[in-house]
Amino acid sequence: MARDTHATWAAWIGFAVGAALGTALLWGPARPLAGEGSIGLPAAGVAALAAVTGFAAGSLLHRRGETAQMPRWQQIVSRVSDAAVALALAGVTALAVLCLGEVLAVGLDGLQVAPLGGGLLTGAAAAAASSAGFGLGARVRTDDLVGLLFSFLVTGTLFSMLTAADPRWWERNFSQLGAGGSAWAFNGTLVLGGLLLAAVGAYIGRDLHRILGDAALGRIAPVVLLFAATGVSLALIGLFPLHRAPVPHLVAAIATLVLMAASAVAVAVAMPGPPPALLVTTVGVGVGLVVAVLLWQPLHLYAATGLEAVAVGLAFVWLTTLMRALAALAPDEPRPSARPILRGALRR
Repeated sequence: MARDTHATWAAWIGFAVGAALGTALLWGPARPLAGEGSIGLPAAGVAALAAVTGFAAGSLLHRRGETAQMPRWQQIVSRVSDAAVALALAGVTALAVLCLGEVLAVGLDGLQVAPLGGGLLTGAAAAAASSAGFGLGARVRTDDLVGLLFSFLVTGTLFSMLTAADPRWWERNFSQLGAGGSAWAFNGTLVLGGLLLAAVGAYIGRDLHRILGDAALGRIAPVVLLFAATGVSLALIGLFPLHRAPVPHLVAAIATLVLMAASAVAVAVAMPGPPPALLVTTVGVGVGLVVAVLLWQPLHLYAATGLEAVAVGLAFVWLTTLMRALAALAPDEPRPSARPILRGALRR
């Protein structure tokens, strides 16, 4: 109840501060909803700031003492993971506001928004962002992070589609969105998405440690490292766009797929008796990928874009199932490690 009450207060404070900041930043002539000189970027920036502030407030109010009894290495992992989540939360919030602006601009063609109206819209975005950020910060659950990652990738891709320089990019592959005037959105989504994926791996490690304890640190460490490597590979796809660095781009894309598969195997090995639902989903995802590849080549039913979309969708189906399984097994209470030094803990 206290968490819900605080989240409501966070929404109202976010609205008040966001509306004031939005009005100040947009003061002057009326602006369009999207495009150059629109209300989009200022509103997105204020909403992103509100999301991060809400996340920090939720963490301080409801998880302040969570790391107090933990050794130094465990505290560092926890804080770095929280920082990565906060940064990704800011990114998905900003992109969501920009994407909404593009959609509204199509339906309300020609609308010019006065400073006060823009401030109220900014306040509404800040209220939603602040409340959502507070709720996530108050109780960081791994399944929520997977949902955030999926929302982030979808939102960034949709914004890139709406603003793509080449309207027929879909005839080739998603990497075409990484070129042109809106390339920063797609490439930035991949970079921050990689950061968030690495954070998801750290929280998976946290949940596994809560279930299995220090004795399993040797099995948990490969899971965290493989997810971190997968996140780095995903980020490299965005840092090396296809039109500028085709070879590193393709190498990073292949590495992401291989490392994601290796991460799945590592989790299956580390989990205490993987539940039947996860095993069935793993087999189903594997069969689905084979069928998707065959529909692409040699049947030519869709372009590489379709294969990429199916592969990402199936990967998130598997991740969601994994997170639900972990959520059912892992206790909510933190579990400080009894090993003061991480290196020594991994050797035992």
